Formats: sequence, C-alpha cells, structure tokens
Amino acid sequence: MMNEFVSRAIEDIEIRELFGILTGAVAPRPIAMASTISKDGSVNLSPFSFFNCFGANPATLVFSPSRRVRDNTTKHTLDNVIEHPEVVVNICNYSMVEQVSLSSGEYAGGVNEFIKSGLTPISSNIIKPPRIAEAPVSFECKVKDVIALGDQRGAGNLVISEIVYVHISKDVLNSSGKIDPFKLDPISRLGGNWYGRITADSLFEVDKPLGKPGIGFDALPKEVLQSEILSANDLAKLASVSELPAITEGIESENNIEQKHTQAKACLLSGDVDQAWKILLA
Repeated sequence: MMNEFVSRAIEDIEIRELFGILTGAVAPRPIAMASTISKDGSVNLSPFSFFNCFGANPATLVFSPSRRVRDNTTKHTLDNVIEHPEVVVNICNYSMVEQVSLSSGEYAGGVNEFIKSGLTPISSNIIKPPRIAEAPVSFECKVKDVIALGDQRGAGNLVISEIVYVHISKDVLNSSGKIDPFKLDPISRLGGNWYGRITADSLFEVDKPLGKPGIGFDALPKEVLQSEILSANDLAKLASVSELPAITEGIESENNIEQKHTQAKACLLSGDVDQAWKILLA
C-alpha cells in the first residue's frame, strides 16, 4: 500500500513550522556539546544537533549554530568561533542528558554554562577551550572555516572544524579497544522535547554489501518479488547476494507458496539468507 502524503511548497511553510518539520523528520541526530571561548577569555558551552563528521583525512567535524528563528539573533558559540577559531566537540551520553538540556538555556553573554550545568571543565591538550570531564569522547578542533548559509531567521552557519586531538574514556572501550555502542550510551536529538537512546532492543547490525554488489530487486524471481509474506526488508536481504543461487535438491520445503515464504521469512529473521534461498528455490 502506497503512502498518502501532505505536500507543500517550501515557500508556503512558516519558518517556525518548517524548523519543526526538519527536526522531526531528520532524526535521530547526534549531539555536539561545543566548548568555545570569546576573545576576552569567557567560556561558553552549548549543545548542537545539526552536527556530524564529514571525513577522516583531514578528520573533520561540522556543526551549525543556526540563527534564532524567534528574533534572528546569533548564538554566543558562533560569535566565539569567529573571534577565537577553536572548539572542543564533546560527545554526549545518557548520564549527561539533563545537564546537556540545562546548558541549552539562553544565558547572557559571559555566563559560563559549565557552572550552570554542573559539568566539569578540564584543560585541553592543544587548544584553549576546555573539554568536558564527564564526556565519554572529546575532540579538540581548530576551526577551519565558518560558512553562513543566510542572514535570515533559521539560517545555518557551518562551523567546519579539523580535529587535532582525541580523548576517549577507557570506560566506553570493548576488549578490542574499539568504542562499544552500549558502553558509549550516546543520546540523540529528535523533534520537540524528544531525545533518543541506544538500548538492546533498538540496536541492530546490517551487513554492508562489500565486495561484489548484490543482484538487486530486478533479479529476484517474480514469485518472490510479488510475495505477500516477504517484506521489502526481506526482499533486500535476498537481493544482497552476489549471484542467484542454483536450484537446490533435497531441501525440505512447503509446496504452498505462502507457507514456503513464511518458512523463508523465518530464516531471514534469524540471519540465514542462504537457507532462505534454498527453501525458496527448492
């Protein structure tokens, strides 16, 4: 069944409503707790969810302190990175979520959000802004460029930052020395007052189609492609094999198509794509 849509031209949507649509739909988003200093040395700490990584060589993080929708004013973080082009991007986890929210209040210039939020500043190794002691991961960055995307309410400002030093808490590493998503326990931002958190029920793995590309939906047998039992995700798993398997003899399979597809779906659910194909082709 096809979705029904509410479709509108962008110019017909008021900026505040559009902001809500964007933050509600483009989600979940990671949160950067940006620590900066002004030219007179005042420290500022503020969270931004218009944020992500954009390369490893050079190691680049980008976040956007947008102009306020309410009155078109700019944020202290933006002013600071222009005056003093350094920033610590701290990754936030669940144990910090209320302090992260508290730090987002619109305090007057010169107010130190470390003090207001109860988070602990700790000296960085290379740059002047302090990092957050409680953060599981912190990136000391040099700001390479600030790109204004507009001068009206809601316009973004891309702060392009190159990582020069990394701090990772040993508490979030697994036995192989890699970051464990459960130990990291990162939080994410959605629309309105909503945040997200990784749990055992919400986290799953999907194998990347490395090497040979999958055969694709167009190579699936018609009977499989038009199945009323197999979902689009099921079909994508079947289409991820590099070649259509040969018809296999001696595999027990139901003669009824619905039962056969139900049996194959159970194999796909357990991650056994090969057995699912054997059942479908038997």
